[in-house]
Amino acid sequence: SGGAGERGSRGAGEKNSFPVPSPRLYKTGDLARYLPDGNIEFLGRIDHQVKIRGYRIELTAIEAILLQHPVVREAIATLIEDSGSKRLVAYIVLQQRPAPTTKELRSFLRQKLPEYMLPSTFVILEELPLTPSGKVDRRRLPAPEQVQSDEEKIAYTAPRTVVEEVLATIWSQVLGIGQVGIHNNFLELGGDSIQSIQVAAKAYEEGLKFTINQLFAYPTIAELATVVETISVPQEEVQPIANFVSTDTPSFKPSDFPEAELTQEELNKLFLNNR
Repeated sequence: SGGAGERGSRGAGEKNSFPVPSPRLYKTGDLARYLPDGNIEFLGRIDHQVKIRGYRIELTAIEAILLQHPVVREAIATLIEDSGSKRLVAYIVLQQRPAPTTKELRSFLRQKLPEYMLPSTFVILEELPLTPSGKVDRRRLPAPEQVQSDEEKIAYTAPRTVVEEVLATIWSQVLGIGQVGIHNNFLELGGDSIQSIQVAAKAYEEGLKFTINQLFAYPTIAELATVVETISVPQEEVQPIANFVSTDTPSFKPSDFPEAELTQEELNKLFLNNR
């Protein structure tokens, strides 16, 4: 609007205003577009940039591609950090059902986005929370684990054994979803190479041992439970990463985790941080 800028922020108005023929405009940082009926549709912020695994990511770029999917009406991408790990989460409002699976959405995005920009979790909502001014209220977006996906609802089968119960709890924690059935597929739930390492490390702490290759070869809890080795680890000696890498030199190379797109230094740090 006018040259005074935002109310109560005179300094910001001077800093962000820029010359135009007439009158002077204020640069809000909002992205919008004119609709055919003359209304203005708010699309997001230009400063929604985050950093994950060494990459700077424009969240609006993820949202723009998601909106090209034929059944997606609205989409918001965000970065969630918990337990020291970061993950991309996409919130979606559908044009119609049935909802696409996580595997289908990731496959769609993979056609136009690099692997490091793919959300690990997709949350289907009936509507996005809005502020009084009509913008998306990101602070009111529910935690992914609070929303049960169609995949979880349809395919849920409860754990039958102690091993399956432990694995289900770990998958829920690492993947950030509520209820995990024993026939849910790790990859289809959004699991990636980094999360596979976290799953294996947490399982070892609980006395369950398996390799990451086994996790990918047996991607459901029911299948993985058949090859899990039960071990006894004294609490004072729990060092989960020691079972996957040596103290000095990791036995894994970046080529072992092509989807993660990590350098050797980043891979080393990942193991050291989880020791």
